[in-house]
Amino acid sequence: FAHVVGRAEDLEEVELDVAKIAAVMRHNDPFVLWFTPACPSFLLAGRFGKPSGKAGGRAGALIGNNAHMTSPWLSSVTPIAPPSSANPRVRFLVYAGLVTGLWAGLLSLVIYAIGRAAGVPFEVVASGTQTSTEVPWPLVALAPVVAALAAALISAVVRGRRHAGTIVFWVFSLLALVSLSGPLMQPSDITWSTRILLALMHVITWLLVVPQLARIVRDSEPGRSLDRHAHER
Repeated sequence: FAHVVGRAEDLEEVELDVAKIAAVMRHNDPFVLWFTPACPSFLLAGRFGKPSGKAGGRAGALIGNNAHMTSPWLSSVTPIAPPSSANPRVRFLVYAGLVTGLWAGLLSLVIYAIGRAAGVPFEVVASGTQTSTEVPWPLVALAPVVAALAAALISAVVRGRRHAGTIVFWVFSLLALVSLSGPLMQPSDITWSTRILLALMHVITWLLVVPQLARIVRDSEPGRSLDRHAHER
């Protein structure tokens, strides 16, 4: 019996180590952060919300962040819950914001280039002006990066709070929806091809940035860390 208990304790230590390594890789590994935004199917394949409760006891505690959720957006990809020492820090969020923002800027530039080649003028009327001006390509590339970094810094405010991931996801989704009024509510002399392509850039930025930040922040929610479960035992 003592031998079995010892093996169980050793297994628990291994699980803690694996969880910590996986969490650090998820938050700070260049491959994970650079590759994941390039595959929207990764972002949409997870679940987002509360555990279904099907997993019970120690297994449910170990599964933690990877249990089935109630909303079909995004969840942690860590197979077992990370310890609190691996909770996301501000620099993790800033790094994730930078990477996802750069991806969004790159894809927006591709859309811009395709549109220009097809003859889309990309002329808009800025707020407070009466004349239309052409959207410069540096703005197309940099705007998503600035927006993503700002979102990352704001997301850091809710770290460690209950429903932090849900708050980040829905707040920035609402802001992204409001931002669509910029390109779509242009005067009648602005072509719809310009409006649609600019709106598409907004959608791409939301798709790559917001779910990723929400997933990272969600790992800091109370009760999501393995060592907390172990302590409660």
